[in-house]
Amino acid sequence: MKRLITGIAPITFSAAGRAALLTSVLGAGFLAATAGANAQSIRVWSGYPELAPFYEHVAEGMKAEFPDIEVTVEAIALREHERRVALGITSGESAEVLELATSIAARYLENDLLATPPENVASFVADPANFDTFFVDSASYGGAVFGVPLFRGQSALYYNTAMLEAAGLDGPPTTMEEYDTYAEALTQRDGSGNPTVSGWSLRLSGGGAGITEKFWINMFQHGGQVLVPAGEGLWKADLASDAGVAALSQYLDNLHTAKTVTVEMPADAEAFEREQTAMFIRESWVIGDIAAKAPDLTYASTTLPRGSIVNPVQLYVAGEGEQAEAAWAFAMETQKPENLLWLLDNVGWLPNRAGLDYSEILASTPALEAFVSYPDSYEFFSIPAIGPIDEIMTRTAAGLQAAFGNAALAGDEAAIRSYLEGLDSEINALLSREGLLGE
Repeated sequence: MKRLITGIAPITFSAAGRAALLTSVLGAGFLAATAGANAQSIRVWSGYPELAPFYEHVAEGMKAEFPDIEVTVEAIALREHERRVALGITSGESAEVLELATSIAARYLENDLLATPPENVASFVADPANFDTFFVDSASYGGAVFGVPLFRGQSALYYNTAMLEAAGLDGPPTTMEEYDTYAEALTQRDGSGNPTVSGWSLRLSGGGAGITEKFWINMFQHGGQVLVPAGEGLWKADLASDAGVAALSQYLDNLHTAKTVTVEMPADAEAFEREQTAMFIRESWVIGDIAAKAPDLTYASTTLPRGSIVNPVQLYVAGEGEQAEAAWAFAMETQKPENLLWLLDNVGWLPNRAGLDYSEILASTPALEAFVSYPDSYEFFSIPAIGPIDEIMTRTAAGLQAAFGNAALAGDEAAIRSYLEGLDSEINALLSREGLLGE
């Protein structure tokens, strides 16, 4: 069921006020393209309920000066949001402002279902002073800008500093081999040797896409990826590579050999906040969650051994005419530095815009350091923005979840590789069906 977030009264902007807004954000060139818009009601659809206060903050900050554009924020769980967008766009009932990850937006861009931004919006996004090439590319399709980059998911390792100290460990692990030794040293067990506090919480169940994404992150640390380029616009599965075998072997060893974690154990942020796990990999939003739910927790974060997945999220616009103009105005208002810093400080998601001064926030929240300060050699990767990516992620997750439960695979590298070859074949069949399989 759709849940409406209504923390504020509708926010409105006058035509004259909107003109002033657009001038301040983009300059007179954009104003000329939008000055004819009248009072409009627009909706913002988000897949992150925790972001509703941010969008409301943006709108509230514009309320006094621009009283004639009405903004309603509707934020629901991500998978429900993605289904809502699919139904809304195809039926013509979509919200005007759509928050979408690159991989999800691709299907709508392929079918020309999202609005083309005004020239000055596209220029703002393409300006290297505003966004790194990585984020410009993420907001583009066919070489043209379509979205306004907003925030990203980016991973780091969270670890309980008190647990590391009690285990005699000096600082966090820095290699994937150390992840295993740390997991064994940090696991707490009952009298029968069964783990009661996991040393390293792995994503073993839950939403399919999440299982694959977290496995992909670990596989990347071993030097590989689930999907690899195989020609212009083409891909192939690469789970059965040495990196894939190493990653699945690591999961199986922790599950069935060292037994530092079980499928049934509490996991993820909730387990970390309750001190039911010593380490786990997650995005920056966890910092705010810890502050709200476990403010006395002793913890720190650190970069991953090789690099991180980055899931860029953009604001897109659906529709045309004056409602679209109002929607672009709202999207651009999110880009004010003070609003983006508010986003990081109050919600915990990382802004994509370059040139922001994080010094005050880092002084009060040092755990964010791992997310905004990293070595020059640190690598980013994203899940390919191709039409069948959801189906691929779900199918991969089902195969991985079955493997996690197969204790006979643990320690048998040949059997693990054979299993992953079978999973590669299934994924490649999906790619072939869509004309996306390369050699």
